Amino acid sequence: MLFKRKWSIGLMAAVALLTLSACSADTTKSEADSKNNIVTEHSTEMDHSTMNHSSSGAVPTTLKNAEKPKFPVGSTAIITDGHMAGMKGAEATIVGAYDTTAYIISYEPTTGENRVENHKWVIHEELINQGEAPLAPGTVVKTDASHMEGMENATVHIDEAIQTTVYMIDYTSTTNGEAVKNHKWVTEEELEAK
Repeated sequence: MLFKRKWSIGLMAAVALLTLSACSADTTKSEADSKNNIVTEHSTEMDHSTMNHSSSGAVPTTLKNAEKPKFPVGSTAIITDGHMAGMKGAEATIVGAYDTTAYIISYEPTTGENRVENHKWVIHEELINQGEAPLAPGTVVKTDASHMEGMENATVHIDEAIQTTVYMIDYTSTTNGEAVKNHKWVTEEELEAK
């Protein structure tokens, strides 16, 4: 009887120790991520409070209008991939359609904020001294895009490049009802016909 009781207490202690060590590993990982000051753009926790959802509608002078866009200017489409809360599922009105190379980038904001990973999208014409498109992943350049605070004149790392039609859109946020004007950018792959 005494042996069974000791064995039972020992087993409970081992289970408790394993549980605590698992929790400790998760905490250590979270602390490591915090110390690295990295923000992943497409995690649900991305803070877009510094993103300029609306813009003046000005585009680079070298940007070419799309000749036959899937979604012509003035038409509407549904946003299927939101870069921020309130985009996915919203109805977009097409304000501009342009054929270009769109990039997913990572960069250190000039404001000293945490590094941003996998930001969608910056277009080729928003890069400084960019050379020929498309730029290869790993290329380091500067941008004059101002979609987010600290982006303009930041050094960016190209994560991915796609040749596509990008759209400037108007939409109303599905989360807060905010009207967004001249949002830059969504790609053709992120829109679907109504």
